[in-house]
Amino acid sequence: MTIQTIENPQQLEEHITALMAIEPRFVPIYEQVGVPSLRHNAGGFKQLMRAMVGQQLSVAAATSIWQRLVDADLTNSQAISEATDETLRAQGLSKQKIRYVHSLVAHDIDFAALETMADEEVIQVLTAVTGIGRWTAEMYLLFSLKRADVLAVDDLAIKVAAMELLALTERPTPKRLKTLTNSWAPHRSAAGLLLWSYYGLLRNKTAVPL
Repeated sequence: MTIQTIENPQQLEEHITALMAIEPRFVPIYEQVGVPSLRHNAGGFKQLMRAMVGQQLSVAAATSIWQRLVDADLTNSQAISEATDETLRAQGLSKQKIRYVHSLVAHDIDFAALETMADEEVIQVLTAVTGIGRWTAEMYLLFSLKRADVLAVDDLAIKVAAMELLALTERPTPKRLKTLTNSWAPHRSAAGLLLWSYYGLLRNKTAVPL
């Protein structure tokens, strides 16, 4: 099994070029937004924990709570397993989020092993953790593991941008969007990055009602 990754902007540009040959409607978008930022991160326990902490919170609230956890040295599995619920609550974690981070500790994920797993295998491992859904797992594939063929069809921004790109009369369901974009493989990460940039453009122009 060959695992395709996008390591740098040059490789992303190559994927975009191949994608535009498959789906020419991306050409005017690319001309407007250029090569999107890859936004890669180091991954691992800390990255997933941060994603869980930030769920359903404003950026400001999530940043504040995360900084308190960092300051208290509570962002690794050993520290979490040794901390009391009261200590975690004192940093701003809700009862639900405490359950999530304990589940992450309990699953003891071999993050190095994820590097060589197929995309769907990675998703299965990550979503076994309470509090990690498919979208979070796909973000990990895209930004931590740098995978080249990931499109988050559940993502609101991607659905809105795809509706405009494909001239659909309504926002597509994840199932329909998956069907409509299967032909974009193996360049769906490039497609997702372009669609996110396009969504930002649409919002600035207030072209699409949300």
